[in-house]
Amino acid sequence: MANTQSMCTSFLGELLSATHNFSSANPAQTASTANTFKAALYLASATINASTTAYSATNEVSGTGYTAGGVTVTGATNPASTNSSTTAGVGYWTPSASITYTTVTLSTAFDAVLIYNSTQSNKAVSVHTFGSQTVTAGTFTLTMPANTTSTALLRLATT
Repeated sequence: MANTQSMCTSFLGELLSATHNFSSANPAQTASTANTFKAALYLASATINASTTAYSATNEVSGTGYTAGGVTVTGATNPASTNSSTTAGVGYWTPSASITYTTVTLSTAFDAVLIYNSTQSNKAVSVHTFGSQTVTAGTFTLTMPANTTSTALLRLATT
C-alpha cells in the first residue's frame, strides 16, 4: 500500500460535465458561486491515488485537534489559462493561502493530502504526497506553490 501523487482520473471526466466550479467568476454558471474544496490528510499506510473517486474517512489521520474531513481550502484564486498560438495551452489553479491544520497531535505517520469537492458529494480532485510526518501539539502547514503555468497545484495542458 502506498499513496501516489496524481490528479484523480474521475476528476478529469467531471471537468467535462462541469461538475466542479473553482471560480466565483464563472460566466457559464447562472448562480456563480465557487464550490467548497477541502483537504484531508491520509496515513502513510493508506492507498489513495489516481483511482480515488471521493473522500473517505478510511485511512484518514485521526488525532487531537484534527476533524475528519480535513480543513476547508480557503483563499482560492480563480483558475487561469494561457492562450497562445505558438505554445501549448495550460489551465491552472492554486489556492492563494497555505493549507493549515492548527493545534493538532497526529502521532501515526501520514504522507498525503486529498483535495476534494465537498459541495459535489465529496468528489476527489487530486492527491498530493510529501515525506512522512507526525505532529505533536503543533501546526502542520502545506505551503502552496506559485500559481503559474509550470508550478500551480493543478495544471491541465494541451500538447
